[in-house]
Amino acid sequence: MIIPCLNEEQGIESVLRRMPEFVDEVIVVDNGSTDRTSDVAKNYGAIVIRENVRGYGRSYKTGFGKATGDVIITLDGDHSYPPDAISYLLEAFLHLDVDFLNASRFPVRDRQAMSFKHKFGNLVLSLAMSILYLRWVRDSQSGMWVFRRSILNDMKLVSDGMAFSEEIKIEALKSDRVRFAEISIMYTSRLGEIKLNPWRDGFYNLWFLVKKRFP
Repeated sequence: MIIPCLNEEQGIESVLRRMPEFVDEVIVVDNGSTDRTSDVAKNYGAIVIRENVRGYGRSYKTGFGKATGDVIITLDGDHSYPPDAISYLLEAFLHLDVDFLNASRFPVRDRQAMSFKHKFGNLVLSLAMSILYLRWVRDSQSGMWVFRRSILNDMKLVSDGMAFSEEIKIEALKSDRVRFAEISIMYTSRLGEIKLNPWRDGFYNLWFLVKKRFP
């Protein structure tokens, strides 16, 4: 389990408190937090790694380098993704016999979890990715995945920012050896400060999709 965090002391406590006991390795990558994120995570038994170079993708790459399990699960530290769904995702991962399972936030059942602007932006990005890579992906921006660690060896992951979420899915889709699937989960309102800049990050991610497709 890898959880990137930036000032998520409120959310990470709720996430780790609900973490299933069968998850034997929880790595929290503290991306330069100025609050008690690291202390809270350590108190709940997580392995805490400090990555001072800011970036969502940078945090994940650091976490991947420390992970030892054959299967990696990810989610955000803001409590918007459900730790309770981990067993459900693992069952689906094994039943579908895939290498990469994406947890789609859609349809969003909690009306407070995502604004119309964010829903529209996600739709545009997912449609663009589906068209560019000729494979329907319902949630290109989801931050909860289950995948075999071995597939990272053949991936060319260059993004250090928010575009990393779509890039790792692109790399999975491009490979003939990676079996990709997607199922829905319950997505809820985050705890703590919102750090996503919808316009800046949205346009950058759209540009990144095109750049990745036509280098």
